[in-house]
Amino acid sequence: MALDAVAIRAITEELQCLQGGRIDKISQPERDEIVIHVRTREEHYKLVVSASSAHPRLHLTDASKKNPQTAPLFCMLLRKHIGSGRIVSVEQSGFERIVRIAVESYDELGDLTMKQLIIEIMGRHSNIILINSENRIIDAIKHIDESVSSVREILPGGLYEAPPKQEKRALIDFDIDSVLSFDKPIKADRALISAIAGISPLTARELVYSVFQTTDINAQDINTNKAAELKLSVLKLAKAVRSDDFRPCMITDKNTGKIIEFSATDIKQYETMAEVEYYDSMNRLVDSFYYKRDMHDRMRQKSADVIKLLGNCAERTAKKISILERTIKDAQRLDEYRVYGDLLTANIYRIKEGMKEIETENFYEPGSTVKIALDPSLSPAKNAQRWYKKYNKSKTALTEAAKQLEAARADLEYIESTLTMAENAEAVEDITAIRNELAEQGYIQRKTNGSRKKRAAASKPMHFVSSDGFDIYVGRNNTQNDYLTLRYANNSDWWFHTKDIHGSHTVIKLGLDKEVPKRTILEAAQLAAYYSKARESAQVPVDYTVIKNVHKPNGAKPGMVIYDGYNTVYVKPSLIGDNNEGA
Repeated sequence: MALDAVAIRAITEELQCLQGGRIDKISQPERDEIVIHVRTREEHYKLVVSASSAHPRLHLTDASKKNPQTAPLFCMLLRKHIGSGRIVSVEQSGFERIVRIAVESYDELGDLTMKQLIIEIMGRHSNIILINSENRIIDAIKHIDESVSSVREILPGGLYEAPPKQEKRALIDFDIDSVLSFDKPIKADRALISAIAGISPLTARELVYSVFQTTDINAQDINTNKAAELKLSVLKLAKAVRSDDFRPCMITDKNTGKIIEFSATDIKQYETMAEVEYYDSMNRLVDSFYYKRDMHDRMRQKSADVIKLLGNCAERTAKKISILERTIKDAQRLDEYRVYGDLLTANIYRIKEGMKEIETENFYEPGSTVKIALDPSLSPAKNAQRWYKKYNKSKTALTEAAKQLEAARADLEYIESTLTMAENAEAVEDITAIRNELAEQGYIQRKTNGSRKKRAAASKPMHFVSSDGFDIYVGRNNTQNDYLTLRYANNSDWWFHTKDIHGSHTVIKLGLDKEVPKRTILEAAQLAAYYSKARESAQVPVDYTVIKNVHKPNGAKPGMVIYDGYNTVYVKPSLIGDNNEGA
């Protein structure tokens, strides 16, 4: 992603609002992430600082995460050293992806001390490090010893050393005398990255696009005039960055609605293939982008075991269905087996000991003959009985297999539906609820640790408010789907579900107003599509009807219903408004 030195400069410039603020609270909701609450005279801020390997970052946020009951050691250490401290400065270190937050605080002896919280945003090497005024490391969220890196150790008590600098010219230092070389057999954007420090591949491609109106240009194909134009484009960007002239924007694929990238500067290279949404704040942009992306990745990790279990169950059930279908297909020859028994009984006088087959007239189809296989080790009478037994066995198998097939198909429907819920889960509580549901249905064993713990309060369906003020509810799992549709909703409320696609039940509560505007219907359909297996699709069919047309068959699994008298609308999956617990 484009959290390069340009973006860090834009973020840091906005973080000057923290200067002079007092650290009110420090929490650590994730193993590699801290949240610092800062109170100034005018405002209260929440600063997210993450050393996640996938999404390292720092930015202001309005979002909240659940904290562990016991604060981790690094969080306790920060509270001890900089809790209640005053932020003196927030600075980008050089033009690197490093930010230093200087904090003035009193130690246990009552002496005023200066400490620095250093945030290194460097992919899997990202870290959050606290140092004292003597440049000694007090602690870090990730300890790096010589077994991990022979170049640079990050351990308590050691001297802090900044990461080695790249042998490139920083973008903000780029001037008219700087040299750009295009003599290597590489793409033009790669040539820019190899020469200029602080720019991302996205920014490098945008520089190339600004000159050539395409990003697919080889460096060696650039002539002198175009090289001069490209240099001017770099100089223009360098000037804008030095002047803190930024244009934060989010780039979204027009067809799928999926976020492609974000940038601190304007992006035009995607032309008509993408939509560019502009933000008035780099912090707000990064918060919006990473909150969704980071939550999704972390939830994927926390739900991995449930998703794997359901995937294996789905595979086994699909295999079982295939076997049952084959059994039914074979058993459908039962009438043939009965005919063989009848024909052998009628022609028993013709069967001699040791015969392997007999051809006889088929009196069920006059004028035709049939060959019947015989077991040479059996008597003529037992050969006839063998086919009657096969007939009775097939008859029983056909009945039982048909029942099992119906149950297996219902199982697969439920498993795939639950798998969609697990993949779309947005909170740990959602995964816990799915685990409890699977335990109640007998798919997994409920975990017990010998002591009876207080059962956590059940989570509630998601609650949204439409643009017209109508309450819309969305189930988080199949148990909630049942509750929402069969117990909470009234007969006149509107019900939505993706057509032939696994997803959540969605309900519009009417209240006193029975007329539902078209805009609210579309928004409810968008939510139903978003919380379904078709979330990444461009157009999704969603059926909707009143609750009285929705019924649950006897013995059906949670979330499984049938409905009639419906309409269908095609929508692009999307969220609306705020998501709060309700119902």
